[in-house]
Amino acid sequence: MAGPASGQIAFGPQRTERIEAELVPMSQWVAPGSTTVVAVRQKIAPGWHTYWRNPGDSGGATSLTWTLPQGVTADPILWPLPSRQRLMSLMNYGYSGEVLLPVPIHAPASARPGEILTLTTDALFLVCSDQMCVPQPMTLSLALPVRDGAAPLARSWGPEIERLVETAPRPAGIKARLTAQGDRLTLTATGGPLAGGDVGRAYFFPYDGDRIDHAAAQTGHVGPDGLTLGLAPGKRGAEAALSGVLATDKGAWEIEARPGPPLPGAQGRGGLSPLADADARPPGGGVWTFVRALGLALLGGLVLNLMPCVFPVLAMKAASLSAAAHDPRRARRDGLAFTAGVVISFLALAGALLALRAAGQAIGWGFQLQSPGVVAALALVMLLVGLNLSGVFHIGAGLQSAGSGPLSRLPGAAGAFFTGVLAVVVAAPCTAPFMAAALGAALVLAWPLALAVFLMLGLGLALPYLAISLSPGLLSRLPRPGAWMERLKGVLAFPMYGAALWLVWVFTKQGGVNALGLLLTAALLLAFAAWLAGIAQDARQSGRRPVMAATCATIAGVLALGLAGAAAGAARTADIGPRREDGALDAQPWSEAAVAQATAAGRPVLVNLTADWCVTCKINERAALSSPRVAQAMKQANAIYLVGDWTRRDDAITRELQAHGRSGVPLYLVYRPGRAEPDILPQLLTEGVVIEALKP
Repeated sequence: MAGPASGQIAFGPQRTERIEAELVPMSQWVAPGSTTVVAVRQKIAPGWHTYWRNPGDSGGATSLTWTLPQGVTADPILWPLPSRQRLMSLMNYGYSGEVLLPVPIHAPASARPGEILTLTTDALFLVCSDQMCVPQPMTLSLALPVRDGAAPLARSWGPEIERLVETAPRPAGIKARLTAQGDRLTLTATGGPLAGGDVGRAYFFPYDGDRIDHAAAQTGHVGPDGLTLGLAPGKRGAEAALSGVLATDKGAWEIEARPGPPLPGAQGRGGLSPLADADARPPGGGVWTFVRALGLALLGGLVLNLMPCVFPVLAMKAASLSAAAHDPRRARRDGLAFTAGVVISFLALAGALLALRAAGQAIGWGFQLQSPGVVAALALVMLLVGLNLSGVFHIGAGLQSAGSGPLSRLPGAAGAFFTGVLAVVVAAPCTAPFMAAALGAALVLAWPLALAVFLMLGLGLALPYLAISLSPGLLSRLPRPGAWMERLKGVLAFPMYGAALWLVWVFTKQGGVNALGLLLTAALLLAFAAWLAGIAQDARQSGRRPVMAATCATIAGVLALGLAGAAAGAARTADIGPRREDGALDAQPWSEAAVAQATAAGRPVLVNLTADWCVTCKINERAALSSPRVAQAMKQANAIYLVGDWTRRDDAITRELQAHGRSGVPLYLVYRPGRAEPDILPQLLTEGVVIEALKP
């Protein structure tokens, strides 16, 4: 009856840097067969908030999963009235500061006086600022004594919990109707406590998130038997009953408005004012934080130009700008086309990411590289680009002129646009400084604002080349075209081959050697198809009709695509064991339980959340985490090294990234015994940074 052993349960307040929470009782004890109330007390850090049962336009409600002794049951939360939280064009409903969420608890008649009931709940709080949201899971416990007789209120929180229970919105005999009138919904409510027409202010909080436009103004009128509120429809409008809380200056009550004509007696005595909300946020703060996120995104995109995974493609773009230096008009066209390729690709990638997240998928930046099929396709694309640069075949060769430059793989603006697309493709494995905060903010904003953040990332990546293409002075400083460019074209093929080999290695990690064999065969057939295509192109330039070469190239290409699909299918079903990290540090697989076990034993923990397709991760692991000096520092600190591998999709790692405001790897954390929150290390590591972080 007493539940889990108390030695395994953490009683009292649990804390992170954003929220403190605990279970607190209304009464000093509970009698057998009676009902008492406990509350989840939240003390939320300034500038942060949690959410009501309907969070509004964004966010997520607090959830409780109970573990209770046999016979004990818990009711749903009695939600207190929320505050309205405005962020630009959005309206959310939630809580800030200190709030209590009461929960009725029913004790069985079989409970024995003198017994202790251990109540435990796994609470998940989504704690948000105007810039980002962080899921905060906590396990909260309370020891509740069983005694005979009526229990007095608990000294600390009893009176406040009792007040909340007494004033919690409940049905009160109010009759309500919802009427669609053009592009507006009319809510009429009459009877019960509304009779008499003495309500002066009102606001309706819906239980469903998509029935009304939360941010739209609610205008109203009062009548002798009730009131009328004008609402803006949401996605689903008025085809079904609308439930929620009607809050007024006289009280708040649950209502259910069924579709139908307006009720009589709900108008005629004057207008209603909006219900005052002392906790409403000034709109200027949201604008500032959004602008700040845009600035970080622009900086992150600029720094992305310096990341090693992006360099090969950008070197090609720089060379093509040099080829166009003698023709400023063409340079401007190519610069704008390159920028369009970057921006459109960023927006398409962002749109897919946001759509998947809206569908409930736990994903983050670089999510597409967790798919073996995408990795296989990119490896083959890199191979084709390399073969093209090596002169094996040419795309648009018949349309290119000498002035197009030897590095143009497609004629004119199309080639520049494709280079922009390719730059985004190879940038996906990288997370540059400043990008982490911007991406973390983007993935919790409404989709138009999130897309604006991704737009700034793309502009940051393309900006240096756009500036050069639009500036005749900068163009004149570039080296003139010559024979060196043809040689550079051949040299730049090898980074593409290297990228293809790296992607094949990632694919092997994801899918194993059987899938690798299929992919290598597909690559061989694709290279053969490209060679035949080159022969066919040369024949056409000589005036011949290369029917056999073109037919064989097509057949080889189709076979290559089929084998690539088979390789992706084999990789998806492959059973790949846990990753083992090579290097000076002895790595163990990451899990929340492993962290908790190590810190409970008094040992520090260094966590490395990484992926094989993350170039920044690989550089850090070779330059810093494989260092003998770091290994010695780990030994001296008696620390444990845990590696979380995100190469393939892992929702637990995704949640851990989100808990620290990140949307992608790398993420490096140092946990210390006795501290709930870890230290977050920079994304670019050095030996000194890691060694300093491990010091007591």
